[in-house]
Amino acid sequence: MKNWQDALVTPDTPLETAIATLDRGALRIVLIADEERRLLGTLTDGDVRRALLKHLPLDLPVSQVMCSAPQTAQLSWSKDRMLAVMESKQLLHLPVVDDEGRIVALDTLHDLLDRRRSDNPVFLMAGGFGTRLHPLTHDCPKPLLKVGGKPILEIILEGFIKSGFHRFFISTHYLPEMIRDHFGDGSRWGVTIRYVHEETPLGTGGALGLLPHDEIESPLLMMNGDLLTTLDYRELLAFHNEHGGVATMCVRNYEFQVPYGVIQSEGHRIRSMIEKPIQRFFINAGIYVLSPEIIKTVKTQTRIDLPTLLEREISIGSDVTMFPLHEYWLDIGKMDDFKRAQSEINGLFQ
Repeated sequence: MKNWQDALVTPDTPLETAIATLDRGALRIVLIADEERRLLGTLTDGDVRRALLKHLPLDLPVSQVMCSAPQTAQLSWSKDRMLAVMESKQLLHLPVVDDEGRIVALDTLHDLLDRRRSDNPVFLMAGGFGTRLHPLTHDCPKPLLKVGGKPILEIILEGFIKSGFHRFFISTHYLPEMIRDHFGDGSRWGVTIRYVHEETPLGTGGALGLLPHDEIESPLLMMNGDLLTTLDYRELLAFHNEHGGVATMCVRNYEFQVPYGVIQSEGHRIRSMIEKPIQRFFINAGIYVLSPEIIKTVKTQTRIDLPTLLEREISIGSDVTMFPLHEYWLDIGKMDDFKRAQSEINGLFQ
């Protein structure tokens, strides 16, 4: 969505529709305007995540969630002035309006600055057996199964590269030689790839103990090798750096409707009856940012699941934050998920 006009919505647009508009585009912003295109507010990833954390209903008008007093620029402003304002206020977008408040353009920090490479390491987990995808994984590791003609792990790798990352580690266990043969040292993509191998499965967090701890000096991004997402990884890293703590976990909103009427009681007396209530939860999305300190607590050949590692940190008072995802996300765990990925891949990662 190169054209900023495709990011326009009206104030009565449902939040769910506005999120879809946000996710479709490359601008990472929605502009809320009246019929004459006078700017009424903006909706960014941060606004959406705050709404998700509050469990606000998705049919809520976007006007109740938007930033109603966004920073704007005038047509007469120079690029240097725009850049100075964006950097001083930590903005990624700057709507340009005329004297009547009508939107005439949208400047982004991305357009004003060259994308800088990030030296933060990325750890991709590719050691699973993929048993729920048999027979496809009898002779092929799940991360190499092709979606839209390209291996899942390659789609993930290219997503990180597009965000500026170039230092990669990949963990292997099942059919490791196939993964090494496909990705090599990463030179085909202009990046470096190194491997750690689990002789026996070490759980979702145990492979951290195989990393060269002395080389991990900045927060590490860690991701399961069977996920598809349009998440902007630099935004995730910026969130982690802003909020501090030893780890950040990406989470997804999950809804479950109880198929019966739920009774709330006190002794023998019924206090209320709720027909088929919807329960909302946050679930682990399999993407993390981990500080060097927490990585170094995992010793070599230690079997531990990552949630257990994070729970241990929480129990001693360390800050573990969560980053709600609204972007496209799919965990390819079952055959139905794999088929769904084939039908949804077009246009998502091009």
